[in-house]
Amino acid sequence: MLSTRAASSVVYAIAVVDEDPKTRTRLAVQLGERAHAGVFASLDSVTERAGEVPVVLVIGPSFAESDRLALVASMIRNRPNTAAVLAVHELSTQIMQHAIRAGVSDVVQLPVDEAQLTESVERAAQTLTIAPAGPAPSDEVEGAPLDRGRVTTIFSTKGGTGKSVIACNLAVQLARTSEKPVVLLDADLQFGDVAVMLKLTPRHTIVDAVANIDRLDQNLLRSLLVRHERSGVYVLASPLEPGFADQVNGPDMTKIIQLLSTFAGHVIVDTPSHFNEVNLAVLEHSDDIIIVAGMDIPAIKNVKIGLQVLRLLDMPVSRVRLLLNRANAKVKLDIGEVERTLQIKAEILMPSDVLVPQSVNKGNPAVLEAPKSAVAKSIEQLADLIKQSAPVR
Repeated sequence: MLSTRAASSVVYAIAVVDEDPKTRTRLAVQLGERAHAGVFASLDSVTERAGEVPVVLVIGPSFAESDRLALVASMIRNRPNTAAVLAVHELSTQIMQHAIRAGVSDVVQLPVDEAQLTESVERAAQTLTIAPAGPAPSDEVEGAPLDRGRVTTIFSTKGGTGKSVIACNLAVQLARTSEKPVVLLDADLQFGDVAVMLKLTPRHTIVDAVANIDRLDQNLLRSLLVRHERSGVYVLASPLEPGFADQVNGPDMTKIIQLLSTFAGHVIVDTPSHFNEVNLAVLEHSDDIIIVAGMDIPAIKNVKIGLQVLRLLDMPVSRVRLLLNRANAKVKLDIGEVERTLQIKAEILMPSDVLVPQSVNKGNPAVLEAPKSAVAKSIEQLADLIKQSAPVR
C-alpha cells in the first residue's frame, strides 16, 4: 500500500523502488515514520498501484545506470505527476548529469540518514505543485476567437540590460491582480536565468514540452510548470544545458505560447539578446514587446538596429514599448536625445538602485523585497500599461 503525505496543497504517495529487496527495505526503513510507503521491485508495479495519485519515487542504485534511468525518464514524461529521488552507492558528476536529464529531482549517496532523505523527498514533492487543472477550452466559441491571455515579451539587443530582472518582477507584479494564472516562460534557451533568479529547482523544462509536442495539451503543459510560492507565478524553465537549445524550433515555441495563453491571464516571455528563428516566432506572437535599453551608447546603438529589424519584419509599432533601465544614471546621456535617436518614446524609466542586485542575489524579486521602492513603482507602471488593452491577436 502507498503511504500518502501532503506537500502544500498536494497529497502525494511515496514509493520505494529497487530490484534488490534488501536495498529497498533499507531505504524504506531510512524513511522513518514513512516506513509504510509502498515497496516495489519495478516501476510498472508502482504505476499499477498508484493510479492517478501524485507519487514521489525513491529509487535505489539498481536504477543508476543510464538505460535504467531512461525508464525513470519515460515514466516521468508519461506520468507528469511523478517526482523521483535517486539513491546511489557512489555519487559522481556523470551520475548527477544523467539523473538530471532523466528528470530526477535529487540524488543522495548511501548510506543516507533519515533527515537527509526526508528533506530530499519533501523537496521533490514540492515540484508536484502544479497549476489547478480546468476543462480544456476549445479554440473557438460559437465562431468567435477564444479569450486568450496577453503575451508580453521582454527583449533587448544587448546583454546585461536587466531584461531577466524585469521579466521576473513584471510577472510577480501581474500575478498580484490577475484572476488567472500568470506564466513566466524562459525562452533564453542557452543561458536562461529565470529559475535561478526565483530560487527554483524545476523538474521539467521547455525541452520536455517539445519532446511531447505532438500530444501536448493544456493539462500536460500545466504539469511541466513550477510554481514560485511567494508570488504564485508559474514558470516554464529554460533547458538545463545550452546544448538542449537546438531541440526547440520556432513552430514548437509558437504552439507552447499559444497553449499557455489558453489558460493564463498573462504570459511573460524572457528572451535572449539576439534574433533567431525561435526569437522571431516569440516576437511575432506577442501582444507587447518591451524593448529594454541601458543608458550607454552601445546599448542605444543596438536597440536602434533592433527596432529597424522589427520595422522590416512589419511588426506593428503599437506593440513596441521602450523601457530605459538605469535611467537616472549620471552618464551624460539625455533621455530626450535617446528618444529622438530611437524615434520612440520611453514609456518606462527604471532607476538604478542597489536594491536590484541585492534582490537578485537573494532570489527575491524587488517588487516583493521592497514594494514601495522606485524600482517597484516602475514595474507597477509597466504592469498597468500592459493591463490597459486586450490582446491584439
